[in-house]
Amino acid sequence: MKGKLITLLLVLTVTLGVQSQKKLPNITLKNLNGKEVLSSDLSNDGRPMIISFWATWCKPCLSELSAFNDEYEDWVEETGVKIIAISIDDARTNARVKSMVLGNDWPFEVYLDPNQDFKRALNIVNVPHTLVLNGKGEVVWEHSTYNPGNEQEVINQVRHLVNNQ
Repeated sequence: MKGKLITLLLVLTVTLGVQSQKKLPNITLKNLNGKEVLSSDLSNDGRPMIISFWATWCKPCLSELSAFNDEYEDWVEETGVKIIAISIDDARTNARVKSMVLGNDWPFEVYLDPNQDFKRALNIVNVPHTLVLNGKGEVVWEHSTYNPGNEQEVINQVRHLVNNQ
């Protein structure tokens, strides 16, 4: 009986683990030039992606993206990862997004989620919020807030994905 219970718990744990990997929902975003893009079309040719939700008024968000920027070239060379930054700035503040991205020389893809539909669809409450997606576009790890050094935890998740493909 005890063995059957343990087996059942293991099967349940594995099943829940698989179910927790969610695909990106089908939400319309806009790029910095105003072109509409479906969130479900975000991809990286079978390689991992980092998606960072942020806002121009969020100091920890800007610190996180700055830290990502400092490491990005090395991360791409090592893992092939792509970073996508999703701004949740609303109509009042989203005019600042493009100049902030250009001013910081961020090489990431940046999209606007002005009504926060994408953010809500992923059950994200606060920014910064970072997702790591596997090569199939499934969310396999996520983290809220930012403290200096958290970027190492993010890239370690990506490295784990790359090394276990």
